[in-house]
Amino acid sequence: MRSVAAARRLIGALAFLSAVGWASQAHAQFGVGTTWVRTDEKGKGITLIIEACCNGGLRLIYHLPPMGGQPAATLTVDSPMNGSEAPALVAGKPSGETMAVTRVDDHHYSTVVKMGGKPFGTSNSTVAPDGKAMTVESITQTPGGKGEKIIETWVRK
Repeated sequence: MRSVAAARRLIGALAFLSAVGWASQAHAQFGVGTTWVRTDEKGKGITLIIEACCNGGLRLIYHLPPMGGQPAATLTVDSPMNGSEAPALVAGKPSGETMAVTRVDDHHYSTVVKMGGKPFGTSNSTVAPDGKAMTVESITQTPGGKGEKIIETWVRK
């Protein structure tokens, strides 16, 4: 069973960071049915599959490999991509996290993540003009209140 801290770190860092760019970008450039692979050291092996859902929104399905002593997991978010909060499910069960993903334009997205109803982090993503790569910059809040900046890189498979 995942610890609360590990789940927060995993869900927050992966979901909001990626969802920001992936979800909206997938809709505009990547298209429903695309698969993305995270390439930075902290997230190697994480994949994201994008599906249609929620009346024009996107379902973001993150497949997380075993890491940090934690077992593999699947995180799913059904986002309308309009800035409204959507629950993040781990193995089909509520995780206590919500994500509010907003499409800024065809290449930029922003996300606000909450854990247990409290702000947990924000992220901004930029999709490359050719739609084959994305960079996500996130700031997460740790229990001590100190923010941690994380930069993710993703490529379309």
